[in-house]
Amino acid sequence: MYQYTEVDQKLVDERVAQYRDQTRRYLAGELPDEEFRALRLMNGLYIQRQAPMLRVAVPYGLMSSTQMRKLAHIARTYDKGYGHFTTRTNIQYNWPKLEEVPDILAELAEVQMHAIQTSGNCIRNTTTDPYAGVIASELEDPRPWCEIIRQWSTLHPEFAYLPRKFKIAVTGGPEDRAASQVHDIGLHLVKNDAGQIGFEVLVGGGLGRTPIIGKQINPFLDPQDLLSYLEAIIRVYNLNGRRDNKYKARIKILVSAMGIDAFREQVEAEWAEIRESDLRLSQEEIDKVKAQFAPPAYDADAVNNTLDAHLAQNDEFRIWYERNTVEHKVPGYRIVVVSLKPYLKAPGDITDLQMEAVADLADRFSFGEIRATHHQNLVLADVKQGDLHEVWKILNANNLARPNIGTLTDMIVCPGFDFCSLANAKTLNIAEQINEKFEDVDYMHDIGEIRLNMSGCINACAHHHVGHIGILGVDKKGEDWYQFTLGGSSEAEASLGKVLGKSIAADEVANTIEKILLTYIDQRDSEAESFLEVVRRVGVEPFKEAVYAADH
Repeated sequence: MYQYTEVDQKLVDERVAQYRDQTRRYLAGELPDEEFRALRLMNGLYIQRQAPMLRVAVPYGLMSSTQMRKLAHIARTYDKGYGHFTTRTNIQYNWPKLEEVPDILAELAEVQMHAIQTSGNCIRNTTTDPYAGVIASELEDPRPWCEIIRQWSTLHPEFAYLPRKFKIAVTGGPEDRAASQVHDIGLHLVKNDAGQIGFEVLVGGGLGRTPIIGKQINPFLDPQDLLSYLEAIIRVYNLNGRRDNKYKARIKILVSAMGIDAFREQVEAEWAEIRESDLRLSQEEIDKVKAQFAPPAYDADAVNNTLDAHLAQNDEFRIWYERNTVEHKVPGYRIVVVSLKPYLKAPGDITDLQMEAVADLADRFSFGEIRATHHQNLVLADVKQGDLHEVWKILNANNLARPNIGTLTDMIVCPGFDFCSLANAKTLNIAEQINEKFEDVDYMHDIGEIRLNMSGCINACAHHHVGHIGILGVDKKGEDWYQFTLGGSSEAEASLGKVLGKSIAADEVANTIEKILLTYIDQRDSEAESFLEVVRRVGVEPFKEAVYAADH
């Protein structure tokens, strides 16, 4: 993984000192609240419903065990003993004291971490595939390109005050595990007819009040032109994006208003002016960054015959293996997904002790690295097959081995009204209701892959529009109600879910999901036909009829 240079460290240390002085002046009454607000947001600090919330950057989801232990220390020392992983692979602390945030930032700087650009109208954390570098189907590891983008975008002087926040995602192969098509810019590594690898570039995707799938602006971009092309896109957006209405300020609105062809023309004209500038990446620069992501020293003799015996003797371990591990490109290794969706716990939350347990596992079994996922879980990317049983036992002892990855209870859920000042409705109590209703592991495995995403407001932090089942919390005269959508997906064949009908009362959410699942079972051609395939084949009408039949 990338290691800070002296320049990187100096930049982060200076930002900590700067913010410490800004906080001091604010607490002393020397800095008005309206001025401090912009400064704290630049350092990832929000004021939420009950307390400040600090969002810490985890670039492209990659952490070392040392960094994870520091996150655990911060949770224990400055918060209430836990953190929350988000869909941008960052971690949030929900209870820091405003006056202690500079100390937290100083501690983060000790392990090459920060909270820069985790808020505000700037280029946010670039995300990617949590299986990058270890999945056989990818064309190339996308993480070096994420790092190149990180270095270019960090404190970019021209893009510090964009019309709205700006998000980029990069994928390395045909699968899309980064929801790239609902980002402001999506970058897909592709191979052209000549066998060269470059980027397909999508622009104008996004969710929130106006969900839109991104449109292709360039089918094949030479990797050396990556930064100049990104700069051209964001310049056009910065100049033309609306600043009079924050709900219409995202690039998706600009692209839709102009049309992709007209937008492309402006980008191409801007690009022509800067393409041969210092932004052009030399092969030497590219190779230098790629060297930071060289494969670890895999054991050529990692294949272990004890795995089959453990699988045969222990059904609990076998179920976990089938659901929570993924085939690795290197024989004898598996990718392990650590579930942060334990029964009746807030999805995405992790305690300080659990963080330390994961850090220990990473050191012992996965070359000291940990990854955060778009689905609010963690990944140990390089575990020997012979070590899987021991890893499972330790995860199980720490309530991190629920075998639910990709199932209904592997929910993406925002913190909702309990924490967020923007939320209209609660989400965590609804997640508990769903967990209680669908606790049966065998039933969930029989149902197969279902992505359930639930947001507490239209800002769609939990990406409900692209859930196979999407749930949006709404407020009706002070009461929480929930609107359902079906058929969304953030993967390669991305789609936006269709609204099922009128919103559902809070105490009927889990029962409504049961009706939807029973309709799926009734409608599927075979057990091999997935929920998403059924919805796309038959539409939402059979599900609507089942859910609202009593109203007819």
